[in-house]
Amino acid sequence: MPKYEYKVVPAPQRGEKAKGLKTSGERFAHALMGLMNDLGRDGWEYLRADTLPCEERSGLTGKTTTYQNMLVFRREVAEVAPVEAPKAIAAPINPADTPANAPASPEPREEAGEATGEDTADTPPLAVQTPESLGASLTPKLAAVPDAAEGKAPKVGPAANDR
Repeated sequence: MPKYEYKVVPAPQRGEKAKGLKTSGERFAHALMGLMNDLGRDGWEYLRADTLPCEERSGLTGKTTTYQNMLVFRREVAEVAPVEAPKAIAAPINPADTPANAPASPEPREEAGEATGEDTADTPPLAVQTPESLGASLTPKLAAVPDAAEGKAPKVGPAANDR
């Protein structure tokens, strides 16, 4: 089912002058045609015209109800298709990085132990650092405030404490 967005604009109040248009009806139709064509170029489809009440102020305390002529347009909202995440692409192989030309790099301990059949129980596990173990390196250094500066600051707080 298509979804629409709507646009409501006031209908023209008077006609526009144009060459060859002599009556007020022709001028009004020309103004209406111009408005509808402008919105039609932007993809808006004319739906209907409505006359709606509008409460306006008259004087200091009075209110008057006037009626406004409105034109209603709609256009279909494009459905946004869900976008898939891009898939990982393997890096192109450079002939200089082939195993024969590649520099010797140490293999990770787990893979080396499994591949050679060595017992990896004697290798120490990696230490996990928690915020508590890092301690002072995470806490900011605060400058000490001299005690003499405390007495010079103005008192701030509710006025009830000054009585």
